[in-house]
Amino acid sequence: MKKLTRDELMGLEQYATERSDFRSKVMAHKKNRQVQIGEHATLYFEDRLTIQYQIQEMLRVERIFEAAGIQEELDAYNPLIPHGSNWTATFMIEYSDENERKVALSKLIGIEDKVWVQVEGFDRVYAIADEDLERNTEEKTSAVHFLRFELGETMVAALKGAAAVNMGIEHENYHFSVMSLPQPKRDSLCEDLD
Repeated sequence: MKKLTRDELMGLEQYATERSDFRSKVMAHKKNRQVQIGEHATLYFEDRLTIQYQIQEMLRVERIFEAAGIQEELDAYNPLIPHGSNWTATFMIEYSDENERKVALSKLIGIEDKVWVQVEGFDRVYAIADEDLERNTEEKTSAVHFLRFELGETMVAALKGAAAVNMGIEHENYHFSVMSLPQPKRDSLCEDLD
């Protein structure tokens, strides 16, 4: 999947006009790119469209219209676009109660390194987490992490041949798995592989 360029982004005025329709398109697309693992953890798989939406929203909110600022956003977000033999995801730890979240995050240090995907017939692939910056402290983990799952050629071939996909987390304080992703989610993720 090729990276986004400045020429492919809408200017602020055009985006203001097209935002509602574009947002609807992206939200519908994202439905098959979310995998909840247990009650409090979700993987939001990224691709070119989801990242374009993130960049467009950042440009809008920050009122960025100069070339250097736009390039900064591209440089920050383009690494989250899968390159054809991997999956990238925003990993969120979600607790609606603030106090419960604070306690949980203190018990889940290192969870981002315990998230895995598994293609049927292959070993688990553990996430490469937070390549942009460290998101843990000695007291707690972050509620948001950025993950990359590197898949080998034979895994990609198996996925194109309809192999099932499992996902999970095996942290000592949070251990859940999802066996055989539903077909629409599996198919959406397989579109990232070329």
